[in-house]
Amino acid sequence: MRLVVLGGGGFRVPLVHGALLADRSPGRVTELVLHDVDPRRLDAIGRVLAEQAAGAADPPGITATTDLDEALRGADFVFSAIRVGGLAGRAVDERVALDEGVLGQETVGAGGVAYGLRTVPVALDLARRIAALAPDAWVINFTNPAGTVTEAMSRHLGDRVIGICDSPVGLGRRVVRALGADPEAAWLDYVGLNHLGWLRQVRVGGRDLLPALLADEKALTSFEEGQLFGAEWLRVLGAVPNEYLHYYYFTREAVAAGRGEAQPRGAFLREQQERFYSGEVSLASWERTRREREATYMASNRESSGAGERDSCDLDGGGYEHVALALVHAIGNNERTTLILNVPNGSTLPVLDSSAVVEVPSVVDANGARPVAVGPLADDAAALVASVKAVDRAVVAAAVHGSRAQALRALAIHPLVDSVAVARRLLDRYTAEHRELAYLR
Repeated sequence: MRLVVLGGGGFRVPLVHGALLADRSPGRVTELVLHDVDPRRLDAIGRVLAEQAAGAADPPGITATTDLDEALRGADFVFSAIRVGGLAGRAVDERVALDEGVLGQETVGAGGVAYGLRTVPVALDLARRIAALAPDAWVINFTNPAGTVTEAMSRHLGDRVIGICDSPVGLGRRVVRALGADPEAAWLDYVGLNHLGWLRQVRVGGRDLLPALLADEKALTSFEEGQLFGAEWLRVLGAVPNEYLHYYYFTREAVAAGRGEAQPRGAFLREQQERFYSGEVSLASWERTRREREATYMASNRESSGAGERDSCDLDGGGYEHVALALVHAIGNNERTTLILNVPNGSTLPVLDSSAVVEVPSVVDANGARPVAVGPLADDAAALVASVKAVDRAVVAAAVHGSRAQALRALAIHPLVDSVAVARRLLDRYTAEHRELAYLR
């Protein structure tokens, strides 16, 4: 099986490679193709993978290339994991938003809109090339903002593009661990959009265990989301939100924490990764850098909520690669399974139309992924989902039509941007600082 990784010089690629090395199942990946526009990064990651594969039995063959068409031909699966504008772009997104007193996180709020406006045109071009050169390939989208990008790529790839995220996996793992339940036996009722979802039930043997967790103060505050949101708010919701909802429920505190940081997250990661890629690259240096990255994840949110340090269990990182590999096996080998994925809504959430990409449990087999029927969202959650989906749609419209008006609309209607005047200033500054936004007219 031939797997192509777009963004093959990316920092997380060794996680995917590690999962492939551990996979001994029938129909496994035997050929890994890394594509990137930056040959320096490709070379660095190639050295890490070579060291990672040392001593492994029958590792996948690896090819690295900067030629997109060469990479795509003959692909069975394509992982899209690109970052348009790099971490320098993320640093600008955060700085500009925080200067205006609004959230700058890379997938949420103004920063997420700016990232989407840069990324969607490139993702659309990639989707067209994949459709032309590898029409039978399945595309697994890692690229953020994942829901927006997956929905945009589906214009050319239809149901053959599926979005994944490790946030629901991590949330489910932590909640099941707090319950002392068997993760293999637990059914997670998780519903929403990418980085905007709620875990509403944890069913084991037909019984929902979540009410017992909500009633147990010690267990409820033993994991990251319980500490971030607080037991009282989780009981009010009657659910456990995705960690990214902290930006919506505690917006003022999140913005204050971001403005109070000596260095926003994007700038920190930019410097950290520059040290890695320009230094003595090795598997050990990659692992040190990865663990530092994981330890500082959402650090300002944890500090503002008094959540403390991350649990050691969460520092192992990963999640994406395990979901992606399970998805590859389910489709490639027709191994029916259920995963939380970003897929077209169909009739799953009545508040959205059928083509809207949602993040819900989905049944996967050789025919692809289909969302499982779920109960309706609470009114407040449904309103937030509909509002943020409207932002996604405006971002895609801006990218497709080169429309500055739609870009302004996306910023102005976002729940975390509190003024059209602020949205206009944000767009002016983003277009001035990002050459990738020159297409907006």
